Amino acid sequence: MSASPASASAPGSTVGVDVLAGLSIAGLLLPEAVAYSGIAGLPPQAGVIALLVGLVCYGLLGRSRYAIVSATSSSAAVLAAGTLALAGPAGAARAAVAATLVLLTGGCFLIAGVARLGGLSHLIARPVLRGFTFGLACVIALKQLPNLFGLPGLHGDFVPLLLTTLVKSIGQIQPATMGAGVIALLLLFLCERVRRLPGSLLVIVLGVAASGWLAQHGVTLTGAINLTPDWSLPVWPTSGQWLPSIELAAALLLVLYAESYGAIRAFALKHGDPVEANRDLLVIGVANALSGLLHGMPLGAGYSGTSANEAAGARSRLAGLVAAASVLVMVLLLLRWIERIPEPVLAAIVIHAVSKSWRLSVFKPYLQWKRDRLVALAAVVAVLALGILNGLLVAIAFSLVMLLRQLATPRLSVLGQLPGSHDFVDIAEHPSAQEQAGMLILRPEEPLFFANAESILALARQRVDEHAGTRVVVLSLEESSDLDSTALESLADFATWLSARDIPLRVARLKDAVRELLLRAALPQLLPQALDFWSVQDAALAVAPAPQPMGKPLQ
Repeated sequence: MSASPASASAPGSTVGVDVLAGLSIAGLLLPEAVAYSGIAGLPPQAGVIALLVGLVCYGLLGRSRYAIVSATSSSAAVLAAGTLALAGPAGAARAAVAATLVLLTGGCFLIAGVARLGGLSHLIARPVLRGFTFGLACVIALKQLPNLFGLPGLHGDFVPLLLTTLVKSIGQIQPATMGAGVIALLLLFLCERVRRLPGSLLVIVLGVAASGWLAQHGVTLTGAINLTPDWSLPVWPTSGQWLPSIELAAALLLVLYAESYGAIRAFALKHGDPVEANRDLLVIGVANALSGLLHGMPLGAGYSGTSANEAAGARSRLAGLVAAASVLVMVLLLLRWIERIPEPVLAAIVIHAVSKSWRLSVFKPYLQWKRDRLVALAAVVAVLALGILNGLLVAIAFSLVMLLRQLATPRLSVLGQLPGSHDFVDIAEHPSAQEQAGMLILRPEEPLFFANAESILALARQRVDEHAGTRVVVLSLEESSDLDSTALESLADFATWLSARDIPLRVARLKDAVRELLLRAALPQLLPQALDFWSVQDAALAVAPAPQPMGKPLQ
């Protein structure tokens, strides 16, 4: 038996590759952590603390070989919106509220993990997530322009307001700040063309080298970084802040886990690795709770860091631990240089990081498939027009409304038998299919539930009226894996309506759970023998006046 590539590698070589990968990504992760602190409106140490906590926690407890758990641009933007709403622009108050929100987010993750809610991320449809990410990238980049050009800061998340404020202050552009930011941004995009060249590290080194001259010309530097948490700040919300704090923590949970699960699952599928969603919930919960206690930022497995880790050649979680050790050494030995990173350089790093989300090609499948185009567009427009948090909630609500609209639209097929076959198909799609004499076979194309049961069975009555001479009705419920009380009552009403016309009802292709439910309900209009048809053909043969011998139906 031939060994797999992973097993064929010597342990020593695997460790060496992981060490190199960890060293490579440390230079990318540290400046991004400092930059994302600025997005959140927090001091730079918040991002550094979160980075160290996330790398260590997931490296020790996580499952994915490639996941890098750190602060992400999306969670930083959501946190900024939340802290601004709860505490206003004051720095100390925002830092205290931020610690509270991150701690509560960790608690939400832990509760979801214990409750085994690993499928929680599915509440956010992929078109919503992609549209939200696109709109969020636009908002983040726009809010970094003041730092890039040396303008007064922009407050709020509404793009029209941001653009208006930006245009009014455009006359205050500082040439030195703009020059440093634009040069850094150009270098970052140029470095993309050179494989394994750490563009972020390069622009930071150049920025620090020129920081003395830049500071003399009015360019703002990062400033002091104090890695010791300020324990004097309150951690628990005041009495009036509990409910909004929990709501914001739940929003952070959705954003972080949808992003994390997407990244972890994508690389697990690519490399054939298992995915343990509930374990990831618990691990990310522990990381966020610890980050909140240390006054760090919210944490998730971002796609950019995870993809950079894989591209660097990582083969195990050791790469993340090596990256954590490298970041710690860099902070301890180079802290006074990190404090001299020019703000326009950090702004350029943020804009370059989120620019990967501006690719319009991510929406191409929805246009090609003609599916969920409105959902993706609504997510983009909602974030741009309503702000980050409200935009996300509106986009999720819109996707659920569109789903309910689709499920509630009554679609009912009339089935006929293909000549020479035992298959029963929709006669509208297959003109050669033949209806059975005296028999009407109907199939709802959506699961029956409270929003559509009445309208679908009303449509079924209309079909019965249109088919004069119908002696038997067969209802195929293959699409329904369960029935709620409204669907049960509607089904009973339909059977009663048929019984008044001396037309028996036969129900075919029932799922076991639905059949047991109908037997337990003991509807007088539906006798047990009317439910004993495992296929449409069985029901047709049982009631046809002159059945023809046929092969056993396909299940």
